[in-house]
Amino acid sequence: MPFFFVTNIRKGKQLLLLVIIAFFTALFFYVEFMAVSPSFSIKGDPKIIYKGEKGLALTFNIGWGDEKAEDILKTLKQEKVSAATFFLSGSWVERHPHIVKQIADQGYEIGLLGYSYKDYTELEEGEIGADIQKGQEAFRKAGLKRATLLRTPTGDVDRRVLKIAEKQQMSVIHWSINSMDWKNPGTSVIAENVSHAKKGDIVLLHASDAAKQTAKAIPQIKREIDQKHLKLLTVSEMISNSDSTSQEITNKASLFKGTGMLIDVTRLEY
Repeated sequence: MPFFFVTNIRKGKQLLLLVIIAFFTALFFYVEFMAVSPSFSIKGDPKIIYKGEKGLALTFNIGWGDEKAEDILKTLKQEKVSAATFFLSGSWVERHPHIVKQIADQGYEIGLLGYSYKDYTELEEGEIGADIQKGQEAFRKAGLKRATLLRTPTGDVDRRVLKIAEKQQMSVIHWSINSMDWKNPGTSVIAENVSHAKKGDIVLLHASDAAKQTAKAIPQIKREIDQKHLKLLTVSEMISNSDSTSQEITNKASLFKGTGMLIDVTRLEY
């Protein structure tokens, strides 16, 4: 009897050890997967794209102002940046058609940043759809093609936003590298933040007047990109013909907040 008892204890310890090893092995592969997965989805729902599989995409948000946008466009031309994606709010497009034309004339891709600066996760579904449609109408009146790329005004996204965007045949685009240029931390800090970018990353920058240092940071950013031999692409070029994978999220979670972090919002009703 004592032998049988000791044997069972030993087997129990071995089983526990195997369970622990299996757990940490699974955790390791999960973390590795999350590090490279270019999109998130909620079990069977549309995806939010924040990373591609090739090149590097510089993206610029513009919601207000006109002074910094023109400076940035001038610098991009001087630095021979041939590919970039600008996300423009519909209300800004209405007020600054000459800058919109300049963006288009320089060959840059244009996506929609909604119409008004609102947190879509705090709006009713009808209000979200109406804001997107109003932005599309502003694009149409400005002579722009119907936008197929959507970035929410504040960067906040939940499953309702994804479903509404899908119904309107739009891809929701986030980012994997945040330059933090809107904080105006200094050109070297902005460039340092972007220097962490690797193949497939989507970089968030701003061309609104609040981003006072972005234009001066662009030459250093471009040098870093050239040194890494990364090819600049538009977001559409980056995500086209790529076999992206998605991580299923089974709870009612808001996929992304403006910080780029996943947060639990199970208190929201869907």
